[in-house]
Amino acid sequence: AMTGEITLRGRVLGIGGLKEKVIGAHRAGIKTIFIPQENLKDLDEIPDEVKKDIEFKTVSNYNEIFKILF
Repeated sequence: AMTGEITLRGRVLGIGGLKEKVIGAHRAGIKTIFIPQENLKDLDEIPDEVKKDIEFKTVSNYNEIFKILF
């Protein structure tokens, strides 16, 4: 699943509700989450018991995601 927006030039924009989305992903068993670079500061809001089970990868451009996935 993916949430958020990407500009026509591939820039990954910040999202709202990161805490709720991460907790939901954790409940679903997701182990790796890409987050916009703009949301890095929001990781402080996420409980440590959730963060310990998830690998977060910050990205600012779609190409960074594409290289990792494919």
